[in-house]
Amino acid sequence: MTIREAINHKTTYHFDRLVNLSPHVFRLRPAVHCRTPIKAYSLRIEPDEHFINWQQDPFGNILARVVFPEKSRHLRVEVEVIADMTVINPFDFFLEESAENYPFTYQEQ
Repeated sequence: MTIREAINHKTTYHFDRLVNLSPHVFRLRPAVHCRTPIKAYSLRIEPDEHFINWQQDPFGNILARVVFPEKSRHLRVEVEVIADMTVINPFDFFLEESAENYPFTYQEQ
């Protein structure tokens, strides 16, 4: 039996004047290779006028590079993830016979 979890995160910055927002990289998306089943994901960014490019780093993590063309008085980021929290046995693997005893002995080749 799994438990469905909803995680919601909001970050808001308010500025006292119009500011230029530099390009931002958001690493707020679960990796494709994660073992937890992701049922839903959403990313909302304000100001609404922005360009978003989804990229992948060398480790397979998904990141969003966001460019803001106009000045703004605020920056708001909201992320929501819905995941099934399944029980995963961390010891569910096979052990080679040669690795059953420590220290390991290797063949000369």
